[in-house]
Amino acid sequence: MMNLLKCLCCVLLDLLAVRGRVLPHSRIVGGYPAAPNSIKYIVSLQSTSGQHFCGGSLVHRAEQIMIVAGDYRVNYFEGTEQYAKPNRLVTHPLYNRSTNNADIMLIKLRAPMVLNKYVSLAPLPRQGTGLFEGHVCRVSGWGYNSLGGGQVPVTLRTVAVPIVSTARCNSSDSFDGNITANMICAGYRTGGKDACKGDSGGPLVCAGRVYGVVSWGNGCGDARFPGVYTAVSRFRRWIDQTIYGSFLRCSRQ
Repeated sequence: MMNLLKCLCCVLLDLLAVRGRVLPHSRIVGGYPAAPNSIKYIVSLQSTSGQHFCGGSLVHRAEQIMIVAGDYRVNYFEGTEQYAKPNRLVTHPLYNRSTNNADIMLIKLRAPMVLNKYVSLAPLPRQGTGLFEGHVCRVSGWGYNSLGGGQVPVTLRTVAVPIVSTARCNSSDSFDGNITANMICAGYRTGGKDACKGDSGGPLVCAGRVYGVVSWGNGCGDARFPGVYTAVSRFRRWIDQTIYGSFLRCSRQ
């Protein structure tokens, strides 16, 4: 049972769901290995056997999943890792599996992560804050790093991608109207650099804040189809209400 008397961290990540328009394997494509422990807010979601399957971000201090912070090489113990079990999973009430709209979830941990030189928080944008086309952001994850799949890299990788306007992303040459106001597109006109389903939940960081969460796409690194991310600023109010609502309930018990 959930113990609301603890002060817990929350992890922002996307809903783990089957998306027919996404390649069965996902990866950071066209990027490079991040410097060790340079992306301190990213976490690895792993099965109880230690297999990485999704990413996430620590966004607020505070059964078959383990959240691992401070990780750099998954499946290798480096002494910098912190482990926590989930206590509560909160799916956004408007999530639509068919359209991937409102593709976001919060996880409350059973115990807090300790902030140190390997683990830190990621600031969030204000409610409704937008981004201009061409603004360069950074996405990170432990997914595959080639279009053909192959071995999953154990080292955290990262790549810079520019924001694509909703109008261009929604054009008949691209997603043809399937991009909602709750989504952000990012990628190059020439393709080749992207994140896909395997990096699901990973952070798209712009100007030091988590503006996006890896959500879905069509292929990977395709010039016609940029990566699609959940627009975090559209859900800031819900995130705050969910987090602080739990703390208020805690204080009343």
